[in-house]
Amino acid sequence: MELTVNAEMGVPENELGYDRAKEVKEFDETKAGVKGLVDSGVAKVPRFLIHPSESLPKSSPATSVHFQVPVIDLRGLECCWQTEVIDEIRKASETWGFFQMVNHGVPATVMNNMLEAVRQFHEQPKDEKIQWYSRDYKQRVRYYCNGDLLVSKAANWRDSIVFDFQDGPLNPEEFPLACREAVSEYIKYIIELGKRLSEILSKALGLSSDYIARIECMKSESLVCHYYPTCPEPHLTLGATKHSDPSSITVLLQDSIGGLQVLHQNHWVDVPPVEGALVANIGDFMQLITNDKFKSVKHRVLAGPVGPRVSVACFFYPSATHKLQPYGPIKEFLSDTDPPIYRETHITEYLAYYRSKGLDGNSALPHFKV
Repeated sequence: MELTVNAEMGVPENELGYDRAKEVKEFDETKAGVKGLVDSGVAKVPRFLIHPSESLPKSSPATSVHFQVPVIDLRGLECCWQTEVIDEIRKASETWGFFQMVNHGVPATVMNNMLEAVRQFHEQPKDEKIQWYSRDYKQRVRYYCNGDLLVSKAANWRDSIVFDFQDGPLNPEEFPLACREAVSEYIKYIIELGKRLSEILSKALGLSSDYIARIECMKSESLVCHYYPTCPEPHLTLGATKHSDPSSITVLLQDSIGGLQVLHQNHWVDVPPVEGALVANIGDFMQLITNDKFKSVKHRVLAGPVGPRVSVACFFYPSATHKLQPYGPIKEFLSDTDPPIYRETHITEYLAYYRSKGLDGNSALPHFKV
């Protein structure tokens, strides 16, 4: 029996005889990702990439024009702590969990080169990329389609290459040639920006500027470079399912295509590309240690009929030498009237749980509540 797809509902009408695990396995074994589907001339989104209707944008505009993600100018923070800038970041971290940064110290040429290098890597012939394809988290440079492909109920329309610096520096000779120079240059600037953000967030929390650095909750990085090909049926799938990040903080470089949205007061709000800007968002681990003072907010990426879209996310995590160190709510935020919301955990346990459930639209944080 032929299986048809109801475009309005976004799900198969008849699942009889459909073996999702088999289809996913066969797709994964091609090691070509969704870019391979596009290259093959596919006109229909495969069933394992189709999302349930409740997860998809409505036919009417789903975003709200009444809200705007804060854009914060970091100029001047190099020489002095400007109270108004610190206050802006505190408010954004408490209410939005997201903000865009300009005058952040990363040169435009470095950002543009990074985006172009990611594009070049993903647009190579499959035979040039296949040597990097892996689902082994221990492989520190790896290319894949959907980190949660094997556990998700619906996969996302994107491919990724990750450069995992969590266990220390990487040898650039281990990078794909297409992005070797750009990654090496970009990560140097992002590490420095991470140090500044550590100080800024400490001040925004009312702590000493070296507090977050001392507890080492932003001391290692994972650079994940996403590629979202043009989608033939963007109304049936997503570039990234609704989720929050497991990191302490994430710094995102996005190109001019758009598609990133953040959930704010039950409205999906666009995070429009701003020339020269980087997006910062609070991650789950930061919400945990601040006892819900700073918010890790759900966000998603739409699949688009125009593309491809390229983005580079740098996830900041606790130091690699502290993978088993227990982290709990900062004691300065606790009192008899404000008891700890979360139990202590370590980043290895947190990531293991986060990965086991996949991007299912639900936060991992409730699992760690007291």
